[in-house]
Amino acid sequence: MKKQSYNASVWLAALNSIMPGWVAEFRFHPARRWRFDFANPGAAWRLAVEVEGGVWSRGGGRHNRGTGFVSDLEKYNAAALHGWTVLRYTPQQLADAVADITEAARFGIPRRQESGPNS
Repeated sequence: MKKQSYNASVWLAALNSIMPGWVAEFRFHPARRWRFDFANPGAAWRLAVEVEGGVWSRGGGRHNRGTGFVSDLEKYNAAALHGWTVLRYTPQQLADAVADITEAARFGIPRRQESGPNS
């Protein structure tokens, strides 16, 4: 389990108070060990929250360095290809996550339209 700069249980409770079904450290990929910080796999849409730490660290955090940044891109692209909507925040922005999830719960997230040569 990774070290966190925020209290995950507090944020998990906040997310579940808005929309039940949130879990922490959810493994979303069938073959890789990738996990979302928070995910709601049972919702009408696949919604995940990732907390990007180390943004203000001297020299940047793992997410800002070359290999970490590339790994994150690979993870987020795979998530999108598996139908997940991933919302990314810094620990300081988690209140924004709660507001965004509240809005999503109230109005719903539009489903992706199928696209193709005849659409």
